[in-house]
Amino acid sequence: MHSKTEELFSEEDYVYMRRALKLARKGKGMVNPNPMVGAVLVKSGRIIGEGFHRRAGEAHAEIKALEQAGKRARGAALYVTLEPCNHYGRTPPCTEAIIRAQVAKVVIARRDINPHVKGGGAEKLRRAGIIVKTGLMERESSEMNRSYERYVLSGRPFISVKVAITADGKIATGKGLSKWISGDEARKYVHKLRRQSDAVLVGIETVLKDDPMLTVREVPMDGYEPPWRVVLDSHLRIPENAKILAPDAKTIIFVTPRHDSRKARDLQRRGVEVITVKSRKGRVDLEAVVRELGARNCVDLLVEGGATVNRSFIESSLVDYYYIFVAPKIFGGASTPSWVSGKGPNYPEEYFSLAWRRATRIGDDYLLEAYGKRMDSCLRG
Repeated sequence: MHSKTEELFSEEDYVYMRRALKLARKGKGMVNPNPMVGAVLVKSGRIIGEGFHRRAGEAHAEIKALEQAGKRARGAALYVTLEPCNHYGRTPPCTEAIIRAQVAKVVIARRDINPHVKGGGAEKLRRAGIIVKTGLMERESSEMNRSYERYVLSGRPFISVKVAITADGKIATGKGLSKWISGDEARKYVHKLRRQSDAVLVGIETVLKDDPMLTVREVPMDGYEPPWRVVLDSHLRIPENAKILAPDAKTIIFVTPRHDSRKARDLQRRGVEVITVKSRKGRVDLEAVVRELGARNCVDLLVEGGATVNRSFIESSLVDYYYIFVAPKIFGGASTPSWVSGKGPNYPEEYFSLAWRRATRIGDDYLLEAYGKRMDSCLRG
């Protein structure tokens, strides 16, 4: 059922905007720190041009659609998933190209919350005599660009926590063994998540125990840049031969002021970035970490930490999204670790709230996805 705003649009409008959204999603993981955008030009009931934003710094979706249509764009209707830009960045304003092409109507899914745009693009088009309609499939556009919107509003990345657990919520056996809880198809999906992220983060305990590479291996890169590998290592205990230090991707280590400065200099000579942030309870301050990553244009951060790192992000109210892979296995046992550390709450009302989004069967496992909601009550202990 459509909202009152969307009732202003025809079924034909929905067809073309769905196509624009489908095109936009092709840029997932490629366009950061820009949003994903798709555009479709229609004239006399036929698509005459379309495009999507492929990579930051390249032509925007609207420009690609206009170039494809050429002179036929005059009098056409443009369907675009996000408000056209109205400022000079790496590329000129899309609004000027739309006006020059003499497009008759522009249908926009969502206004851009970026302060450089924020209504200015739509208003400029209206002043030029172009019919502008907004709000068609706005929720879908916003959902698609949730990372971009988080980044623009807060200056920090959209943070997703990924865990692989048994049906009883365990991440390892009593001896600490965790390979492999989830199946082959689920692990391949995780590599897809990595490929679409700007950075993948773990704690030092994961490095010491598992010696992970944190690279993308199960899926083709398809032009994606490898994600940064980020380690929380308060006192710089990382072994000098750790796989995560290999030069096949950028590695960033966050430390507190109390770290081995000589070791830090040695790592920096190897191309590893060592960043000192303030300490909180003897560990790196997560707020400072995510601010530093945001300042480096990290828009999507995937956290693959252990129980302690998971708890720290949850308690700091920093988790935007959860990917919870549940395997059809039961470990049991009081000593087997769960995916969030600590003794847990004393009362049922002391919890962190999730907003379930969907459940998907992946091989023998299930993937549960949820948004992180405002913390209702802090877990103690």
